[in-house]
Amino acid sequence: MIVSEEEILALRGYKFPGGIRTIEHWENWLLTDCTTAQQLPNNLVHPIALFHVPIQGSGFSISQLFALGQVKGAGSVGLDGYDWEYFHPLEEDVPYLCEGEVIDVERIKTENGRIYDRFVFSVELSTESGLLVARITNYWRLWRKR
Repeated sequence: MIVSEEEILALRGYKFPGGIRTIEHWENWLLTDCTTAQQLPNNLVHPIALFHVPIQGSGFSISQLFALGQVKGAGSVGLDGYDWEYFHPLEEDVPYLCEGEVIDVERIKTENGRIYDRFVFSVELSTESGLLVARITNYWRLWRKR
């Protein structure tokens, strides 16, 4: 069953619960090590953390995002891209407030008749004093069955 266009477009502006996420040294060390990169100086966090830390910190999970978009399984979601914006260095052992929302949804029909929903969400990471440190924006394709 295909999700109605009205139903999916209604997700625009949906706010995630929000929360606080701290990247501890051990986690940063493991993330950096798995990329075979050198550890960064001065407790700087490796950028790969932005794949999962903002989503976890926003009080949501990948599974919950799939459920929100009404898709099941990896074959029904495609990554159209992502933007990572750094305004200040991301550091270990600093609690970051993570707030996010669905910022855009669009129903698209391809030339061959397939339908997908372009699903865009963003999460901002700020310090407890309100300083915006980073923002991630993810662009997904939620494929629909005909």
